[in-house]
Amino acid sequence: MAKLDIYNLQWIDVVFTGRNQAYGAYQLRKNNARTTNRALVIGSILFILAISSPLIIKYIKGLTPDDGSEDRVIQTEVVLTPPPPVDEQAPPPPPAAEPPRPRVDQVRFPPPVVVPADKVRDEEPPTVEELKVADPGQKTIAGDPNAEIRIDEPVGTAPPTKQAVVEDNTVHDFASIEQMPEFPGGMDKFYNYVGKNYVYPAAAREQGVSGRLILSFIVEKDGSLTDIKVLRDLGMGTGDEAIRMLKRAPKWKAGIQNGRPVRVQYTLPIMLNLEGQ
Repeated sequence: MAKLDIYNLQWIDVVFTGRNQAYGAYQLRKNNARTTNRALVIGSILFILAISSPLIIKYIKGLTPDDGSEDRVIQTEVVLTPPPPVDEQAPPPPPAAEPPRPRVDQVRFPPPVVVPADKVRDEEPPTVEELKVADPGQKTIAGDPNAEIRIDEPVGTAPPTKQAVVEDNTVHDFASIEQMPEFPGGMDKFYNYVGKNYVYPAAAREQGVSGRLILSFIVEKDGSLTDIKVLRDLGMGTGDEAIRMLKRAPKWKAGIQNGRPVRVQYTLPIMLNLEGQ
C-alpha cells in the first residue's frame, strides 16, 4: 500500500473541487510550502545578524579614524614650594596655662566641738525677749575673696553597702515561664524511668486497670519535687504508686525566670498500659 501524502497539491485540488478557490483556505494550503520556506530563510538571516552584531559593530569601529580625543591627556606642571627648614634646636612651645577658676563666695559653719558628757550644761533655751539683746550664735561672716580655696575631703571609709536580694518563692505556672523545668536527659528519659520503676499494683493488675494518670507537683529551685498530687486516679493503688515513684525520682533541672531558678507548678500525664508490663 502506497504512503499517502496529504500535503500533495493534487489532494488540495480534489478537496476544493467545485468550490471558491480564489481566496481562503485553498490559497493558504496552496502557498504553504513557499510561505514556510520564506519564513525559514528570513528567520535564519535575522538570527545570524543578531548573533554576529557585536562582531559587525567592532569591525565598523575599527574602520573609523581614531583622532585620539579619548586618550588626550592635558599635562600641567605644578611647582610646589619647599617646606620651611626645621630648627631642631628650638624648644617646643610651652602648653597654654589653664585660666584660674572664678571665686565663689561660700558659707561655712564652724565645726562642732565634741566635749565629755559631764561638761555639758543643761540650760533652758533663751526666750524671745532674751534673743533680742543676746548673741544667738552663728552669723554670716563675709569671707576673704583672696583666701585660698579649700575643699574638704570625706574622712574615713564606710563599708560598702550591699543590695538587698529579694528571694522569689512564688510558684510560677509552667505556661508563663521562660525556661521550663526538665527531667535530666529530656522527657524520653523520664518515661523510660517510669517504665522501669513503676510497680503495677497487684489489685490493678488483677482487675486489668489501664488508662492515664494525671499528676501535679512543684519543681523546686534545687530540682526536687514537692506537693505531689494525683489529679486523675485510676484507683486500685495506681495513684499511690505514682506518688511513691516521683518521690524517688532524681532531681529535675529547675525552671528559669529572669536568669534565676524559680518554683514551677507542673502537670504531667502518665499512661498505664497493662499489656506493656
